[in-house]
Amino acid sequence: MTHLHDELPSVALDEAILAAIDTSFEAEVAFLQEIVRLPTDNPPGDCEDAGEAAASLLEALGFTVERHPVPEAFIRPYGMKSVVNLVVRHRFGDGAGPTIALNAHGDVVPPGDGWSVDPYGAIIRGGALYGRGAAVSKSDFATYAFALKALMAAEQGGAALSGTIELHLTYDEEAGGFVGPQWLLMQGISKPDLALSAGFSYAVTVAHNGCLHLEVVVRGRQAHAAMPHTGIDALEATVPILAALYGERKRVSAIVSAEPGIGSPQITVGLISGGINTNVVPDRVSLRLDRRLIPEENGEVVEAALIALIEAAAPVTGAEVECRRIMLAEPLKPLPGVERLVEPLTRNAAAILGVPVHPTGVPLYTDARHYAAAGIPTVLYGAGPRSILEANAHGADEHLELSDLEAATKVVALTLGELLTRR
Repeated sequence: MTHLHDELPSVALDEAILAAIDTSFEAEVAFLQEIVRLPTDNPPGDCEDAGEAAASLLEALGFTVERHPVPEAFIRPYGMKSVVNLVVRHRFGDGAGPTIALNAHGDVVPPGDGWSVDPYGAIIRGGALYGRGAAVSKSDFATYAFALKALMAAEQGGAALSGTIELHLTYDEEAGGFVGPQWLLMQGISKPDLALSAGFSYAVTVAHNGCLHLEVVVRGRQAHAAMPHTGIDALEATVPILAALYGERKRVSAIVSAEPGIGSPQITVGLISGGINTNVVPDRVSLRLDRRLIPEENGEVVEAALIALIEAAAPVTGAEVECRRIMLAEPLKPLPGVERLVEPLTRNAAAILGVPVHPTGVPLYTDARHYAAAGIPTVLYGAGPRSILEANAHGADEHLELSDLEAATKVVALTLGELLTRR
């Protein structure tokens, strides 16, 4: 048999890949519709049934699917009820080439109000597919699966490819990714050389923010409002803590990351609760705060400094302050070797999309950081518009242009084809 890449390594293989995607695009859209119709709100994070349904859909496409359920004892601390991680592996040729993991998450934030369509209807309107998760990131279940199918079709047509492609389809990104990608890596279920994580815009994302969530509890002693001096007012002790936090917000806003697209560290007090009744001195007030970390920062160092700031700010005698970490996600930083992904992705994306595509950072956090933390060069790229805002991701009427889905599938497949032929 004549191998396609032996004759025309950069033409015939690419043509075979693109033809396979064109032929199967209608099936790809139908697959994405079925994935979007599976409710996977997180919270509450009860995703095992949806994972099993997704596995069946993948098996109907001809894939062999490994199911890796996570024991309840491990998922409970993250506020979830059930998780099953799905892994698809396909070895090309002698397998001597790189092992490349493609990770997308199937859990979503709850739909909320304001939708003009059923958030789980997956309807197509005006050339776009609408539904919760259509953009972030159920779309890349389809992107990655059909990119892999295109490579498999090219291989069957005679292309000589070498290496392994793995799909890592997980369901806990909204809770931090600790029992999804991190679990797969820590358990030794996968040991990839490179990783591609779900994207949400035309950009090739090489860096992103980290995030620290803290709960601050201020305890006093209740008393009758007619005699407040007989108690310890927890709210009074909280006021200078808030002032210190907003002062820190102003200070860090002057710091700017050297990574394009990241910006400054951020602090938000997102939740406040406390008090017993109108006529009672409050004995307890709790705050929950969000501290966004730029790639130049270390989460544990920032956490220690923030706790010291909070504890020093409560001057009310007798009041007690407790700080508890809820979640720490370290930032994503580019690793040596990441250029192996960046160069072909940016080149192929510019060619397919017809616009310049550059590597950049984004001011949010994703599961990609777990691969980088394991020493695996990682970037984010997948289906999405020019910017995440255009897709209404995490908002009402979240949607994905079908043309962007097709383009991303082609970019990913062409890039993987290059990596598996060592061009």
